[in-house]
Amino acid sequence: MDTAFYVQDLLPALNRGLWVSLSLILPSACMGLLVGIGIGTTRAFGGPISSRLARGYAALFRGTPLVIQLFVLYFGLPNVGIYLSPYVAAVLGFTLCSGAYHSEYIRGGLLSIKKGQVAAAHALGFSSLKTMCHVIIPQALRRALPGCGNELIYLIKYSSLAYIITCIELTGEGKVLASKTFRFTEVFLVVGLYYLLLVSLATLGLHWLERRLSVPGFGHHHG
Repeated sequence: MDTAFYVQDLLPALNRGLWVSLSLILPSACMGLLVGIGIGTTRAFGGPISSRLARGYAALFRGTPLVIQLFVLYFGLPNVGIYLSPYVAAVLGFTLCSGAYHSEYIRGGLLSIKKGQVAAAHALGFSSLKTMCHVIIPQALRRALPGCGNELIYLIKYSSLAYIITCIELTGEGKVLASKTFRFTEVFLVVGLYYLLLVSLATLGLHWLERRLSVPGFGHHHG
């Protein structure tokens, strides 16, 4: 094994790409969840027009490939005078796509809450907004957590597409190095290990969060 190649070339390049990947994943995950909550709530409880618009958004971003969305944001928007940096285009694309999938999980969680809880909250003096924020959405998020967790796992892997719009993250660094050295097998095996590590850490974190949020007698409880 060529240790010098790993120590001097491969690991520094992939570590550099790892930080870029993390800088893509973390804001996209947070903003995607917020978008999903907004769209999912609108789909479940919005008026006729707003719920149709929310359904249209979800259908558009769930029904088209993420790579096409990235191309439109980065290469298409300049045609109408909007110029995004590769990083901004990637985060925006990941956020919009992830938000569409989150909205489906959130909507399912919201619709699983018994309607009697809304009437009970109103009877206690809660406004509609406070009922949603303090009663309904927290329960819906708990029920939607497995699906939203899967979306985070997908997002980690989606991030490998950022290099096609010249945002050089983990996969991009690997591709550049492999093209220079023609050591594709070694490079991409290690790139794969990096993603496996990220997914494993995210899975452990999600399992911890599920245990922390589990309530006895409410859904699946980890004793």
